[in-house]
Amino acid sequence: MIPRLHARAHRPQDPLEAALARPVSRDEGLTEYTVVAHWPGLDEFAQDDENRIWTSVEWAEHLDDPRLNHPFPATPPDGRAFFHIEVRLAPRDRELALQEWAEVAHRLARAAGIEIPGKEQGARWIAVQAQPGRLDLIANLIHIDGTWHAPPGNSARRLADESRRIEQDLNLASPPHATTASRPAARTAPTASAQLAAVLTQLADEHTGPLAAVRGLIEHTAHRTTHQPGTAHSLLLLARRVHAVQEDLHYAAARMMPPPVAVTPPAVPRSTHRSP
Repeated sequence: MIPRLHARAHRPQDPLEAALARPVSRDEGLTEYTVVAHWPGLDEFAQDDENRIWTSVEWAEHLDDPRLNHPFPATPPDGRAFFHIEVRLAPRDRELALQEWAEVAHRLARAAGIEIPGKEQGARWIAVQAQPGRLDLIANLIHIDGTWHAPPGNSARRLADESRRIEQDLNLASPPHATTASRPAARTAPTASAQLAAVLTQLADEHTGPLAAVRGLIEHTAHRTTHQPGTAHSLLLLARRVHAVQEDLHYAAARMMPPPVAVTPPAVPRSTHRSP
């Protein structure tokens, strides 16, 4: 599974057309077999349209709504608000079922910091599976309330790490081909730095780490106290600081990990036969 983080776009039509491999259209309806996953808040947002199939233009407009409602949010100077992740299966990977593509989408959205567990009114995103062996996740980094969603600075690394875990969980990673001349690699004991890096990684893990649980509780409390704007705002700032600590721990763990050991292929014996 090969993830690719695209440059942010000014409008959602560009990444959506790349995902579909054709222009968006008001005459083309995208079913659940194409839009395989989406942000959690969409279920409540579109509960009156549960039997309606949206066109590709309507999906683009849905993603674009927060930007149109808040034309001057706290965004970077370039105004590129649309986040695009593309992931492709490796050539020898099996094709995934609809539910598996949906799982991949949610896991990559969480790994990239786009979907935060327990936060339904965050960034709007959809996952499109319109081309064989490919999934595109498109998100608007402007929240419904006009605030800017800054994804983690190490999103590419986190996506790569999560892709490796998905490969293992879905049995996608191809095992190495054994040969009669090959020998099992020698196991080396982890260094003290590697052990400490593993501990830091566990602390900062977005799914099972204790800091993620603490941040989720803080954000949940903030949303329950929206009638107290000062309190809710202070709690959200505190949640952001906890998230920043998680990112700092990820960086520290990455610096402490030893560099990979280069494997030298065996030398090919030279033939003693000479051509006439």
